[in-house]
Amino acid sequence: MTALIPTRLPRPFDPRAGDGAAVPGLSGDAAALVAGAAGGSPYLAALIEKEAGWLAGAFADIDAAVSTELDALPAAAPDTLKSTLRRAKRRVALVAALADLGGVWRLEQVTGALTTLADAACDAALRTSLHNVAARGKLPGVGPDDLHDCASLTVLAMGKMGAGELNYSSDIDLICLFDESRFDPSDFAEARAGLVRATRAMCALLSDITDEGYVFRTDLRLRPDPSVTPVCVGMEAAERYYESQGRTWERAAFIKARPCAGDISGGAAFLKTLNPFVWRKHLDFAAIEDAHNMRLAIRAHKGTGGPITLPGHDMKLGRGGIREIEFFTQTRQLIAGGRDPDLRVRQTVGGLEMLARKGWIPGTLSEELADHYRAHRLVEHRVQMVRDAQTHALPATDEGFARLAAMMDMDVAALKADLTERLEAVHRGTEGFFAPGVPQAAPRSMTDLDDSLFAAWSRAPALRSPRAAAVFERIRPALLTRLAEASQPEEAARAMGGFLEGLPAGVQLFSLFEANPQLMDLLVDIVSASPHLAAYLARNAGVFDAVISGGFFGPWPGQDALTKDLTAVLAAEDDYERTLDAARRWAKDWHFRIGVHHLRGLATGREAATQYADLACACICGLWPAVQADFAARHGPPPGRGAAILGMGSVGARRLTSASDLDLIVIYDSDGQDSSDGRRPLASRTYYARLTQALITALSARTAQGQLYEVDMRLRPSGTSGPVATSMGSFCSYQRNEAWLWEHLALTRAKVITGPAALGAEIEALRREIIARPRERAGVVADLHAMRERIASAKGPGAPWDAKLGHGRMQEIELIAQAGLLLSGNAARDIDTGLLGAVASGLLDAAGAQACAAAYALCFDLQMAGRLTNRAGLDPDQLGQAARAFLARATGMEDIGALAAALAARTGAAGGVIDARLAEESGA
Repeated sequence: MTALIPTRLPRPFDPRAGDGAAVPGLSGDAAALVAGAAGGSPYLAALIEKEAGWLAGAFADIDAAVSTELDALPAAAPDTLKSTLRRAKRRVALVAALADLGGVWRLEQVTGALTTLADAACDAALRTSLHNVAARGKLPGVGPDDLHDCASLTVLAMGKMGAGELNYSSDIDLICLFDESRFDPSDFAEARAGLVRATRAMCALLSDITDEGYVFRTDLRLRPDPSVTPVCVGMEAAERYYESQGRTWERAAFIKARPCAGDISGGAAFLKTLNPFVWRKHLDFAAIEDAHNMRLAIRAHKGTGGPITLPGHDMKLGRGGIREIEFFTQTRQLIAGGRDPDLRVRQTVGGLEMLARKGWIPGTLSEELADHYRAHRLVEHRVQMVRDAQTHALPATDEGFARLAAMMDMDVAALKADLTERLEAVHRGTEGFFAPGVPQAAPRSMTDLDDSLFAAWSRAPALRSPRAAAVFERIRPALLTRLAEASQPEEAARAMGGFLEGLPAGVQLFSLFEANPQLMDLLVDIVSASPHLAAYLARNAGVFDAVISGGFFGPWPGQDALTKDLTAVLAAEDDYERTLDAARRWAKDWHFRIGVHHLRGLATGREAATQYADLACACICGLWPAVQADFAARHGPPPGRGAAILGMGSVGARRLTSASDLDLIVIYDSDGQDSSDGRRPLASRTYYARLTQALITALSARTAQGQLYEVDMRLRPSGTSGPVATSMGSFCSYQRNEAWLWEHLALTRAKVITGPAALGAEIEALRREIIARPRERAGVVADLHAMRERIASAKGPGAPWDAKLGHGRMQEIELIAQAGLLLSGNAARDIDTGLLGAVASGLLDAAGAQACAAAYALCFDLQMAGRLTNRAGLDPDQLGQAARAFLARATGMEDIGALAAALAARTGAAGGVIDARLAEESGA
């Protein structure tokens, strides 16, 4: 129970009007509140006079008084509803005004009460209107008793009503929609006509002015294409409109949208279908310019763009007004809400708080704007209370300001000073966010370069649209400044041109740079040092979003946290194809992060290799359940114990590069079950073969979001000739009785990535069993010698800068290390342990193992850095200075010359050791 006990009192501007507003049963501050309200507002004075007999009881419990009026609406008979609605409006408006003026309710309670009234009034008016239309037989197939879902007609509250923020004398913005599929196609025209009648009748019940007043002025112009569409629009038609023609202002409008009357569940479902339209998957910084242009257009149309001068200043649309705070909040929400659902907050203050919590705006700015927003709204309410006018303008006369000051119990000078300070503070806090940067002159060091470098930029596809070109011109000076500061400006400018050539569109990325200029430093670093990463970035510019989304430069989370994160991302999708796209978007962000950390020296080559492996394993672990669920929907659950995914090669050893494919084996155990149990059952062998193909497709197919990984299944027992999935029994038998030595060598790096725990444990036990077998060193060495010769014959000697293939390079050292693991019976998966095993088994001596380890470490770091700079094949002579400097830094060398010398020396030493030991052991 909330009694209306004032904590502040307005002064009666017109004492005679205040004295004439006596309410029987009220005294003290309660009577003073009534007098102050009536003395400042002719509208409130009229309400007080009309409801004097009711008001004293309402003061005892204002919450109960409001609830009683709202509860009466659904129960009102059709012939009395119009009167009941207007009585409810009078009483709720009166209580809200007194609770507001008296400081009993906070702003959110005032706007919440007005919004709740609007919801209840819309629903009651709609249901009565539909009942009348149905009773006349104007809704085919729907009688008066069939309106539990309101014939699928839903009313969406937009704007302040949608956000629960209705002002004191507000229009209500509504969109009325219906589900076309609710009616037979032959009845569609008649049904739509009936629903249009009901919509118009609802609006009349709410907005007609009678001798009892009106309820709410209704505005239906936010619907799709209002000049040509009826007042009630089909949902499918509306969805097509927004997908094909929807504009940024309509996206912003739907931030606040919610179903308020009629078919609530149908309205909620429709809003969910619009999520891709409202909430873009990338960070939508182009929305800033759209919002800026909207603000300018509104100012021009309404004439509110002038300087802040208080008389007549528009508290909503003028400089520093309410709309600037709303635009600021909504635009930031549009930018990031597609990636972070927590930002999809309808309320303005709540949106500001969430933006601050998520790091999009400073906490102090959020608090300041929220405080100014509440203060602005209180002033707006008092301006509107005077005559129940839909106005947002401050008084234009001294008398008007004196009245407003009395209603706020403030001195006029203090009121004006406070208003001026707040309006200017809002303008300062928001204008810099919207206003485009001012072009600056290009730095002198760049103007001396060949003009052809910059002429080529203008021909790039990303700059073909006038809008993209305009935004680029604004960021161009800052970009040139950063290029001028590169170690080789001309080289960096050429690299930037290559990046722009590969960029298919530019508005979003250029807008991102305009809002976050520090990202241009990162871009210059990337295009200068890493052609491969620059090409990747040109194809996937949206990954820049991750840099400013928080946590980009934080600690690496690890595979488990990544898997949990991806699982949550995929769970939010309700379509398999969208699931695959979501996985690709997610993986691109993390892949880009690893590359940037490596490029900037925040991660070593070995750390980056582990991170790439974590990412790949997380993708497999996250997608495998989705793949199985989609497959099981058609063919039933996996027969038997299910399937495990065995990672081989680099993914098993957790050493991937930025360009690695994935060597996988799928091993299943049908446990004697012949087939699956589903709508379209499959034999167990066929089931797992097709399920494996589905996994390969999920990982390697090129969707609209690109590809995750190439997948190689050739390490399975049947190679390329048999089924892509292997049964556990066949795998065990093959490894124990038929496998070649090279296949046992491959097992030294195998690791179960995901699958049933028991099955995974059996696979690992088999792996350890095979590795622990006693072996004759001479036989192993003979096979190694033969393998080395076959590789050299097939692959050649390797290029001078090839870290993997060639004499004393990674592949040869890996073979020796894997042999060391087999000969020592050690199930570890790393090279260093393998080389120690080679020493323990007598295959190498300590000095030889040390030479191999040194060569491998250098080759590995070179491969990691080389794949990041140029995936096609490393040739430092074809790279720029920044890329060569990165190669040297990543390998711990002073410069590229020192790296070349060290590479030749170390691989030569390792190759000599391997030559000597294999020759000695094999007797050659």
